[in-house]
Amino acid sequence: MPPSPASSPTPYQRWQQISALVLRWFHIYAGWLVSISWKNFIILAVLLLIGANMVSNLPPFTWRITEQVEESSVPRSKLPRLPPAPKAEKPEKAEKAAKPADSRGIHYEISIDEHGVRVVPKEKGSEKSSDKAASEAAGEQGGVNIPFPASGDRAEIRRAVEEARASLEKIAENAREAQERAEQEAQDAQDAKQAAEEVRAETERLIEQAQNSGPQSRVRVIHFGDFLVDLAALWVLGSVLIKITYKGRIQAEVKAAQATETAEAESLKRQVIEARMAAMQAQVEPHFLFNTLASIDHLIETDPPRASQMQKNLIALLRASMPTMREANASGVRDLGRELAVIKPYLEILQMRMEERLQTEIAVPEGLLSAEFPPMMIQSLVENAIKHGLEPKAEGGRLLVKAEVTHGKLAVTVADTGLGFGRAATAGTGVGLANIRERLMILYGSRASVTVTENQPSGTVVTITVPYRSRADDQQGASV
Repeated sequence: MPPSPASSPTPYQRWQQISALVLRWFHIYAGWLVSISWKNFIILAVLLLIGANMVSNLPPFTWRITEQVEESSVPRSKLPRLPPAPKAEKPEKAEKAAKPADSRGIHYEISIDEHGVRVVPKEKGSEKSSDKAASEAAGEQGGVNIPFPASGDRAEIRRAVEEARASLEKIAENAREAQERAEQEAQDAQDAKQAAEEVRAETERLIEQAQNSGPQSRVRVIHFGDFLVDLAALWVLGSVLIKITYKGRIQAEVKAAQATETAEAESLKRQVIEARMAAMQAQVEPHFLFNTLASIDHLIETDPPRASQMQKNLIALLRASMPTMREANASGVRDLGRELAVIKPYLEILQMRMEERLQTEIAVPEGLLSAEFPPMMIQSLVENAIKHGLEPKAEGGRLLVKAEVTHGKLAVTVADTGLGFGRAATAGTGVGLANIRERLMILYGSRASVTVTENQPSGTVVTITVPYRSRADDQQGASV
């Protein structure tokens, strides 16, 4: 039974499935790119380029085809024409150019008379000419005519002879140059003729070889893999971009996750501390409460007025230390006056129990009673000072609670003259101070601090410093 059309996926659904699959593999590949180092990435990129270059020269991307080519005989009329051989010069002209001037049947006739000296070139067998004709022939045929001066001065005659000698040397030089030129021309003609013969012979040989050659084979290479190298280069470039951008995205996601985790951890810590505070505000220390009730029961029989006063202080302590949960956890802080309202009856009860062994002093200006301060911190410090410092000391001591503003911050100090920090047999574990530091860090960050120092001559001084802020100012601003 064929499937119904409703059960088959639509093209849009197929596209969504393909897109989801591609996106999934993209995230896998991008995550792998981010996980490897740049050194390994460069090595892999170079190997990819080399591999693409090698594969592009292998089948099926590249193959070679051998073909047989039939060479048909070409008629001589269609073959390229050979250059014509240089024409040989006429034998008479060549011999004439090659022979020196003395071998052409020409001799020089020298005649001397009272008119001067004449050198006239003549062909062999010609008749002698007259003096005048000889002079004219000397001028026309390149001869030399040396006339004697009419004065008959020997110096002039010598000068004339010197001029004639220079003329003869010039004529001889010209003849030598003409002979050398003729010989060079003859040699050049001979070399050109020989080169032309060699070229003609080589051309004839090639033509003969082309006409007599049979069928030849030809290898043809077909390339289809050139795109592989370009594709590998684009892949490497895209991977670089993905590695850079995706790494930034992952780092941003990690930072966001860390920030969320930190915020959740801080929120859990805050909730735990608020739960601890709620528990502390909902009950007074059982040991202190039972001792106070036992003291009241004893004083009822021995000193009823003191028992009544202790009972009133206990009621005031319970009323001040047990506010509603909403009031305690609204902002994590309350005014300093309400903290002192818990401390005062607590110290009065302890004074009635320890009598002259405990002297107390509260030095807090009236203007600081409205300052914000975290709850239960002063009470915790006072309890530690009495329990681990003053109560174990035989003669007791003095307890001071004071508050002041320094450099824009509220500093609340609890100082005692007891045994000192960590010296009593009942010394605590330091959990109370650790809780106080943790609460201050959550509420104020680095703006709050707790310092513990030794008191002189004995005892301990603990100071809590928080940013100063008056709740009275906030209430006035809210009312306005």
